[in-house]
Amino acid sequence: MTEDASPFDQLVREGAAGPLSGVRVLDLSAYIAGPYGCTLLADQGAAVLKIEPPEGDNLRKYPSTLEAESRAFLGVNRSKFGLALDLKQPQGLAALLRLVRDADVLVHNFRPSVPRRLGIDADRLALINPRLIYCSVTGYGERGPLKDKAGYDQVLQTMTGICVLQGRRGGTPDVVYGSVVDYYAAALVASGVASALYERERSGRGQVVGVSLLRSALTMQSARLIWAEGEPLDVGRDMHSGGVTGIHPAREGHLYLSANTPHFWHALCARTGLDALAADPRYDSVRKRAQHAAEIVPQLREALLQRTALEWEAVFGDDVPCAAARRVEEMFDHEQVQAEELIARVAHPVVGSYRGLTRPVTFSRTPGPAPFAAPTLGQHNALIEGDIEG
Repeated sequence: MTEDASPFDQLVREGAAGPLSGVRVLDLSAYIAGPYGCTLLADQGAAVLKIEPPEGDNLRKYPSTLEAESRAFLGVNRSKFGLALDLKQPQGLAALLRLVRDADVLVHNFRPSVPRRLGIDADRLALINPRLIYCSVTGYGERGPLKDKAGYDQVLQTMTGICVLQGRRGGTPDVVYGSVVDYYAAALVASGVASALYERERSGRGQVVGVSLLRSALTMQSARLIWAEGEPLDVGRDMHSGGVTGIHPAREGHLYLSANTPHFWHALCARTGLDALAADPRYDSVRKRAQHAAEIVPQLREALLQRTALEWEAVFGDDVPCAAARRVEEMFDHEQVQAEELIARVAHPVVGSYRGLTRPVTFSRTPGPAPFAAPTLGQHNALIEGDIEG
């Protein structure tokens, strides 16, 4: 490799160009928020190099029915190249700094005190590459008493009120499974980095992008985080429309339905044979129905037991927002998912062929290259070992 050549030149994305084709990303993050944010950039064509410590991303060790690799790691890290570096060793740090010179973006989720200790803080890297977009994903932000505390999805859920709202009022708080705070933070990573890249086109300068799980968890609840002066603080009741809207048992399976508008309420009553409820002025608003849920819900549930959840989906159509409760495995072959081409088949050197999600955002002119499998640990070291040593 010549003096001016970049190790990134060896990492080629094949196929259609995406809106971020040509952008070079160093992903030093682990778990979900940072890595999936980088995957969203890869979906748009960026060349993402995932840099892991010699022992690998902890997500590789998560329980999985797959023996060869963690299902979570595969799903979170698609379409990335992989490099194993020990940043605590001089040669590993030197290798990273060589890559920083030609990178557009660096993403990490170290606690705020760690990057300076490792020698990869934003100020130092800006001296090497003043155009670098430096994205830091933290648990609680860059300031305040918790800034050096590690953050975890379900810890932030519990801290910020999500678990209390998920549980029954006055009952036990409940976790929302699926790492929702992490995935929302990932979306903030992708959008924040993209905005910084856009601004760099005007200024020619990089900057630091900050994303935290705390900000993510609170942003998800922005419709409730409004407290008017003088009002009693009980915002948890807002956005709840009583027992009518929710998940109900059917003859077979369960059905979610919503009836918050007059049209939906009257359609629900008409399709279930509960016309008397629709005609009763005691139930003619969402608030009134919430107040009288104990009277309405038993009648509704008795009516819903006449059909299966899938049958009710067909009966209600577009007149009542609803969905039969499905397992996520059923989405692989769902006709709408297939029509949207959301599932792709990819090859993995250890797992073999598998099907997984691809490109959740579409672009008409620059659809982006096809996805490929998450890397094995250090899979692409050989591509650049002539230039750097791990």
